[in-house]
Amino acid sequence: MAIQNNLLLKIRDVQESLTPVERLIAEYILANPGEIPHLSIKSLALFSRTSDASVLRFCKTMGYNGYRSFIVNLSAALGSHDEEQPAHYSDIQPGDELDVIISNVSRNNAKSIDDTLAIIDRDEVGKAVKALRETNRIVFFGVGASGLVCRDGEQKFSRINKMCHAYTDGHSQLTAATLLERGDVAVFISNSGDTEEILDALDISLKNGATTIALTRFGKSELAQRSDIVLTFSSQEVTMRSGAMGSRIAMLTVIDILFAGVASAEYASIKKYLLKTHNILSSKHRRG
Repeated sequence: MAIQNNLLLKIRDVQESLTPVERLIAEYILANPGEIPHLSIKSLALFSRTSDASVLRFCKTMGYNGYRSFIVNLSAALGSHDEEQPAHYSDIQPGDELDVIISNVSRNNAKSIDDTLAIIDRDEVGKAVKALRETNRIVFFGVGASGLVCRDGEQKFSRINKMCHAYTDGHSQLTAATLLERGDVAVFISNSGDTEEILDALDISLKNGATTIALTRFGKSELAQRSDIVLTFSSQEVTMRSGAMGSRIAMLTVIDILFAGVASAEYASIKKYLLKTHNILSSKHRRG
């Protein structure tokens, strides 16, 4: 899939956070994407059982000033979709053969990464890398599967001698947020962007003047709306059976991007830390 802001992915990911009327429009577009560029605003309103004004509000919700610019971007997304023919997400089914499981899980993970690259805001990534470079202290907040991603971020940034820690339960998150100061960077990782513990820690971090970075699924979540820097990913968990596999892979990919961005920009000063940590880990493995 082309690396661009793919409008179809954005509509899919934001669908659950739309108003009931806007959701009707989104559902019709996703069910009939090829027809939309040929429809007038009145026709789309008619087919989606809404109104002209509702369609215009939907376009503005998706970040466009009017219907025409929305259609232009949708046509570009459709062109990319037709050219690349991306695979659909596949759910876990009872009794699947192992070869099918290997293929489906691998394809789902690869699609999560491709979809994330299609929607992630490069300017926001640049801001996040700049903030992480300039700070002396990085704190990661996340629970559940997001907490695992926090641990990965802690491990990576610790390797380049950044003061870094991950907090994955509500009580420790509140304590850590309370001790943050201006100049510190707090990274909040949440698939939904509405996890209560995360939002409580966010509120405290903002009051203390820390720079806040949200890593969350694309949509109108409270975490995305309130954070200083917003990094969005795209992944479709087909049902509860998938266990947040795709979203975890997408979030880990964004963490890798941030780490590589910081490490590349500061390579002259941090290569000694990378070498030291590599050597000690290699020595440990040889002895084991």
